[in-house]
Amino acid sequence: MTDLTAIDVLIDPDEAMVSRAKAVNVRMLESMSSGFALDEHHRPHITTLQRYVRSADLDQVFDAVGDVLRTVDAGGLRLTAVGLFHMTSDAIPGLGLGMIEVKLPPEVLDLQARLIDALGPFTEGGGTAEAYVRTEAEPDINQDTIDYIENYVPEHSGHNYHAHVTVGLAKLDDLETIEAEAFESLTFSPAGLSIYQLGNNGTAAKHLKSWTI
Repeated sequence: MTDLTAIDVLIDPDEAMVSRAKAVNVRMLESMSSGFALDEHHRPHITTLQRYVRSADLDQVFDAVGDVLRTVDAGGLRLTAVGLFHMTSDAIPGLGLGMIEVKLPPEVLDLQARLIDALGPFTEGGGTAEAYVRTEAEPDINQDTIDYIENYVPEHSGHNYHAHVTVGLAKLDDLETIEAEAFESLTFSPAGLSIYQLGNNGTAAKHLKSWTI
């Protein structure tokens, strides 16, 4: 379908967490210079929900998310970066997506559940590459990405939710070395909540809407 948009409803971390993510991203780029930097097309973030929504309903999606935010104390949340891990994909053999694992308070799962309910009326399956942001640097959307968003609920939500900040691509051997190094935990706060259109590998590629916390 071409009338769908792949969106990420995400938490924008504060500057302390953004700085940590960018520092780890430098290590990723040392391993894989053709990977991606954390920039305007790859915003450091903590996903709360990824969905295919009808493009014609985006304004209603924004209103629904805003209504949910008014019911929660997002500014009182405290999150903690606790370590590094990676995910592999058949679409990128020999490489892994490096991620900072984030420990969350239970209120974030409640927020996610409310968002799932609120966006239900605007959500559809069957998304294709047309639902994503594509750039000259990343003109294609791999099937793993398309399937991941298709099945985000329930495969990556609720008790299957694993909060993280994606920090880049690296060779698997280098990731093992980096992950074995000492990691100083970091407690941080949300700076806001945003909706982005997704790019390849689930990157926050195009800003659509933000709320300051």
